[in-house]
Amino acid sequence: MKAIISSQPQLLARATILCSRNERFFRSVCPYSSPPPPPRLPRLSAKREQNLKVLFVARAADSTQPSTASSPSPDKTIVTDDEFSLAKVSFGVIGLGVGISLLSYGFGAYFNILPGSEWSAIMLTYGFPLAIIGMALKYAELKPVPCLTYSDAEILRETSATPILKQVRSDVIRYRYGDEQHLDEALKRIFQYGQGGGIPRRSAPILQMIREEVTGDGKYCLVLVFEAKALQFSDFEKRQAKFASFFGPNVTAEVGKGENDLYEVRLISSLNATASPSQSD
Repeated sequence: MKAIISSQPQLLARATILCSRNERFFRSVCPYSSPPPPPRLPRLSAKREQNLKVLFVARAADSTQPSTASSPSPDKTIVTDDEFSLAKVSFGVIGLGVGISLLSYGFGAYFNILPGSEWSAIMLTYGFPLAIIGMALKYAELKPVPCLTYSDAEILRETSATPILKQVRSDVIRYRYGDEQHLDEALKRIFQYGQGGGIPRRSAPILQMIREEVTGDGKYCLVLVFEAKALQFSDFEKRQAKFASFFGPNVTAEVGKGENDLYEVRLISSLNATASPSQSD
């Protein structure tokens, strides 16, 4: 067999090609020859090989290790005031509704349209004044302002809010009668309507809402949001000390500018969470 392969060059070339494609076939035809060596890949330089290793390790770490970035803190929960109270009821609406109902039924019973003609005189007698009182209360009615309360401020209110701040909150979130606006007496003294260095009454700020929150150092804060189209930020800034003294003691005041014509007065209680409000008197 060896003599035949060596004597015929064309047969040897064909056998070599077949052996490169199939090693088993080469061994069966050429048992005394070794198979051709496998192709050698080009060797990378040491620097390029190191860069590839670093890149592979970095990508593996990114895909397997969790991110170390801190997750954003959850937003503060807003407390909804669903508790029923007479302060949230409009006596003008009640008086007007009851008075008109008595008058309507009294006239119907008087003309025998509705039963109970013997009670028509009593219903007309009480229905007329109740309707008048209801209309008067409705005319002089001052609606409560919205109150935005955060859960942490609600917890801190009982222990850290001063009695005056609690009273301010209670006064502005209920119906009032006869006042031109909420905190009318306080604003009159602070802004000195019609006096030297004061402002005209027609330019008085109007309370739009209040907000209960906790400051960065853990203090209770009641924010009064006013709308004042005729005033500037300087008008509030130079009366900052007056806000603190009027709503004090144990209260510091800060003023700020909001959107459009809105201004904020932040009344911050200096009572700590462990002290009771009576200790500040």
